[in-house]
Amino acid sequence: MRTNNDVGTVEETVTSPQKAGTLLSAAEDVAALAGDQAARADETRRLDPDVMKVVLGRRFARHFVPVEHGGAAGTFTELTEALVTVGTACAASSWSASIVAGVGRMAGFLPAEGRAEVWKDGPDAVVVGSLAPLGRAKAVPGGWRLSGTWPSISVVDFSDWALVRAVVADSEGQALRVFVVPRAGYEIQDTWSNVGMRATGSNTLVVDDVFVPDARTFEGDDLFQGRPRSSSAACHSVPLQAVNGLSFAAPALGAARGALAVWSDYATAKFRSAPREPGGPGISRGFYATTLARAAGEIDMAYLLLDRAGRVADRGAGVTPLEAPRNTRDCALAVETSVTAVNRIFAAAGTSGHSTASSLQRFWRDANAAATHIGLQFEPAAMAYASAVSAHLPDTK
Repeated sequence: MRTNNDVGTVEETVTSPQKAGTLLSAAEDVAALAGDQAARADETRRLDPDVMKVVLGRRFARHFVPVEHGGAAGTFTELTEALVTVGTACAASSWSASIVAGVGRMAGFLPAEGRAEVWKDGPDAVVVGSLAPLGRAKAVPGGWRLSGTWPSISVVDFSDWALVRAVVADSEGQALRVFVVPRAGYEIQDTWSNVGMRATGSNTLVVDDVFVPDARTFEGDDLFQGRPRSSSAACHSVPLQAVNGLSFAAPALGAARGALAVWSDYATAKFRSAPREPGGPGISRGFYATTLARAAGEIDMAYLLLDRAGRVADRGAGVTPLEAPRNTRDCALAVETSVTAVNRIFAAAGTSGHSTASSLQRFWRDANAAATHIGLQFEPAAMAYASAVSAHLPDTK
């Protein structure tokens, strides 16, 4: 048994693929409850326990878990679609669902013994964590002694395990390893007070000199290069560069779709009552039409970028050295475009749309907060993409 503690718009956007699996259809159930609880969760800075139960019950945590441990070893395309659906109701709930799916995927890189331990009670164990190298570990007989402090760990209050990265000594000086620690091995500090993505409960995780056996650790480069120890599934053999942005971009796109849906009724009423001829009092009909068309088009462009990135990622080890950084670029660009759409909508909403009683302001805060994630920054993504392009150009010397 698990032991964790609580667990129609005016403008149509690009049509999503038909629901082909349980995760896509289940996402609507999560979205319905998450939308109802979104305002309260925003106030408490923590996902509603009932929402988390539905996230787990609808198989988000097990999506990338190896089949031999009861998981689906699923696709990035399906997960992205599901996360966008949830994000349309509550971006923070979508972000939380992406964490339990995405970090669970990383745990699949453990040796077979470690994987069996993580999922001994079933495939819905909640694994959270961070790849920031903020810990230090020392080799000891049979494993490692690990210490460190990792801030901003989303849904950590619901976690069963934590996956973190730390610096270790090796023959060349230093290296990075990934460690997986059970809930009894870390403390949680209530530090999350951000203006956006408040309901993710991204508090601080502290490990103080905890023993981690060799079976629950692996080399950091294995994750980045897509070299799992005991899995041949495509979702594990894909380079991290090709998939990391998808987990964070999909909730932002969902927030943009949610903002557009909220604004559409308002915009329709304003459009109908606005002066038909320019020069009259108030904002013209053209202003609302232009805002609606541009925002909806920007959201569609972001979706198309993420859809391609997901399809590329699903090729696993077949992703090329140029496609991996292109995926990172596309995820960063999709989030930029989504945020542009949300900001355009928010600016056009007027004082009534900016009310704290309106969900529009929450979508606006959440989308802008998501865009600050280190994995979604465009400049480093652009540099990596440019380097890959340069490496594939013929040498003219």
